[in-house]
Amino acid sequence: MTVAAALRFARLLPHLAVATLLGAGATATVPAMAAPASERQQLTELQRQLAEVQATLKQLAQENRELREHERELDAKMASLGGNGAAPAAATTASTAPAPAGTPSPTGATLPAGAPPLNASALPPGPPVGGVFGNSDLRLWGYGELYYTAPINQREQTKFDLARAVFGIGYRFDDLTEFNSEYELEHAVASAGDAGEFEVEQFYIDRRLGADVPVTARAGLFLMPFGFINEHHEPTNFYGVERNFVETLIIPSTWREGGLSLRGDSPAGLTWQAGVTTGVDLAKWNFQPEYPPYRTAAELIGNGIGPLQASHQELSLANGRRLSQYAALGYNGINGLSLGAAISSGKAVPAATGSDPRVTLWEGHARWTPGPFDLSALYARGTISDTAPANQANPGTPNPIPSAFYGYFFQAAAQAWQRGDYRLDPFLRYEVYDLGQRWSGVPGPDVPAGLTQMSPAPGDFGLWPKYRDRVWTIGTSFYLGPHVVLKADYQWFRENQDFKRFDLGLGVAF
Repeated sequence: MTVAAALRFARLLPHLAVATLLGAGATATVPAMAAPASERQQLTELQRQLAEVQATLKQLAQENRELREHERELDAKMASLGGNGAAPAAATTASTAPAPAGTPSPTGATLPAGAPPLNASALPPGPPVGGVFGNSDLRLWGYGELYYTAPINQREQTKFDLARAVFGIGYRFDDLTEFNSEYELEHAVASAGDAGEFEVEQFYIDRRLGADVPVTARAGLFLMPFGFINEHHEPTNFYGVERNFVETLIIPSTWREGGLSLRGDSPAGLTWQAGVTTGVDLAKWNFQPEYPPYRTAAELIGNGIGPLQASHQELSLANGRRLSQYAALGYNGINGLSLGAAISSGKAVPAATGSDPRVTLWEGHARWTPGPFDLSALYARGTISDTAPANQANPGTPNPIPSAFYGYFFQAAAQAWQRGDYRLDPFLRYEVYDLGQRWSGVPGPDVPAGLTQMSPAPGDFGLWPKYRDRVWTIGTSFYLGPHVVLKADYQWFRENQDFKRFDLGLGVAF
């Protein structure tokens, strides 16, 4: 309804009410014989007013139909540009759990709606599409997960934790420019005396270089396009209660850096990305931990033990002189098959005077989804050069900087049962990680033999954990729909056998 039409309708409301009441009464009381002249004039006036009201209502109805048609045309144009609709075939990075795909944005950023796409790509996704408030340019979304972790041989270490709650805000300025951000609270409470922390996980601007140019520039704090889950880390997007060890300890998911990047794709299913980002700060390395840095599998994942976990900067007063460069490629031109690879390399802030280390990480991954099955594999390897001066400056360290570290896994899953929105997906995974394949300047970690003090608590003794392991995980994901999942798994560890555990989880993404 236009403003002018609304005003006309408002002015006619009193006439409509009076005409309806008096007109009905006049019609009911006018006899068949001729009425007095005054009554005939009154009836004529009422009929005129009714005719005027009817004409105005017809005009308003026509204008309303025209507005609805115009709105449908705009929705169709937005869909053709990549607005709210089905998932794109070549603008997403594969995750490790099958579920409905997300939504592309006009700038080329992928917006997964709390569920993983099936195709791999080097393009980093944007946030899930959430609620729309006032207009379609503003988006809100979120995800979170709760863990119940129960070590079989360390019952006293059983934990129940709100691992993370993440909320995102995005805004599309025009068809070529958009802003996205995510804010994360870990472990429910963030304060000086608690384990939790508050983080800005993403904060960037995307700008498509032209309406017909399949290239997008990105600037700000963004996720690195490595592996399956670094960009698609919502709990509905991966198998297992917690993220796998390789994509946590070797690829430090969730790995984000500040910088600039370009990315694009081709009709053949090939995608690419390249950029310059903040690098690694080895001066943050803790050579002399007072106690073992972890004693359970949950602490191994959550305590920042991996080489890049311990040294990446997350754009928090990051060193801006020693930068890294990265490139990523993806291919999803064959239905059900996703391939991807990425590499990052750059000079790092040294941990010792006189050294000039370079940190390099590369990975390759593949995923095949024939029918109800989901088969995937990933290999990642990192190297750090010129570590001998720093290690030699810290003799007897139980935590030297490694010169090389790596990990890989194989995973098989299947959609075993589905009824309506309910779905049951069991899986099996075998993975290997080694946080110190070799060292320079020292033979390796100098850890205490036998029992050692594990914490400040009196009488708390145990064995220093090993820095490599082979892990089997069996479990299942029970989806209550695309946005809510219940999880359970069991893990065996070959080296750190006390890490064996049973886990339960609840995940939500919207």
